Amino acid sequence: MSFLSATLARVKPSPTIAVSTLAQELKAAGRDVIGLGAGEPDFDTPDNIKAAAKAAIDAGKTKYTAPDGIIELKQAIVDKFKRENGLDYTTKQISVGTGGKQILYNALMATLNPGDEVIIPAPYWVSYPDMVLLAGGEPVVVECGIETGFKMTPEALEAAITPRTKWLIFNSPSNPTGAGYSHAELKALTDVLMRHPQVWVMSDDMYEHLVFDDFEFCTPAEVEPGLYDRTLTCNGVSKAYAMTGWRIGYAGGPEELIAAMRKIQSQSTSNPCTISQWAAVEALTGPQGFLEENKALFQRRRDLVVEMLNAAEGITCPTPEGAFYVYPSIAGLIGKTSAGGTKIASDEDFSRALLEETGVAVVFGAAFGLSPNFRVSYATSEAALRDACSRIQEFCAGLG
Repeated sequence: MSFLSATLARVKPSPTIAVSTLAQELKAAGRDVIGLGAGEPDFDTPDNIKAAAKAAIDAGKTKYTAPDGIIELKQAIVDKFKRENGLDYTTKQISVGTGGKQILYNALMATLNPGDEVIIPAPYWVSYPDMVLLAGGEPVVVECGIETGFKMTPEALEAAITPRTKWLIFNSPSNPTGAGYSHAELKALTDVLMRHPQVWVMSDDMYEHLVFDDFEFCTPAEVEPGLYDRTLTCNGVSKAYAMTGWRIGYAGGPEELIAAMRKIQSQSTSNPCTISQWAAVEALTGPQGFLEENKALFQRRRDLVVEMLNAAEGITCPTPEGAFYVYPSIAGLIGKTSAGGTKIASDEDFSRALLEETGVAVVFGAAFGLSPNFRVSYATSEAALRDACSRIQEFCAGLG
């Protein structure tokens, strides 16, 4: 008999981390590999943020803090929510965690009972269903296909809600598709939620500052103030501020929920890294001009990748509204055979053969709950993206 928990058997390791790890191993072995699997900006953390971290070390700000963050960071988050989202919180309504992932996990652990259901639109970030399972809940996956722009419709949301529904996890712009909900699209969803007062909303806004063209970001509690008392608005400094490794996420929500999350965190990790917290204060309160510069660079990369992938035989690649991912369909390639002899029966077959035969690492769509697709992260140089997309075009042209 295994000594491991039965709960552990319900979850799987992160496929995105697995792809990045394999790509690194192949590179170390001398292979010419272009990794398009990592979900993090390739920019360095801005100098003013690094300077704030160094100053915190020099000032001896290296001791324990409150389990869910220093008051200075909580106030910076309160100000950010008011300034950028029109949401009014107090510092007692703010939780700071070790990355956005811990924020989501704490909330689920604090609220889910066996049998509680959590609606998750697919394609989804790979960790959502497994965090629900670890917390004892049941993921209810709702497929949102390419025909709806990978977005959940009000009808699909209504059909998924049951008396046992506890949460809707909402992510816009989305990982893995980059799909963003307009104000009107989000209002149609919040109208449904207003008819079901037992359903809470977990809004993952991590890609808020990475939106393109004339798209305007909005978040559920901003669009429908009637949901304020049952919405956890989640965000972090990882993506916008190129601080993935600093591990700071945060959320605003009802005080009772935030207190419950604090209790969970106090018995797990305690406070996030003190140095990272002070760096995050500077990120949220310091100069913000580079956000527009980075966004413009990401948009150029997006346009390059979309154009080149749509030129590949059998691939359809929609143009996303935000984030730094595209989620192309390979429906036109299923059933074909690669030049290396691999039968393409699934997107996992496609991704594996692509890596083995061309050295391009992408993440297969089944990992995100919707096939046949694959995810490309264009958070890398334009030169690498051109090379990778050319290899994908050549690989597709060689399928028979």
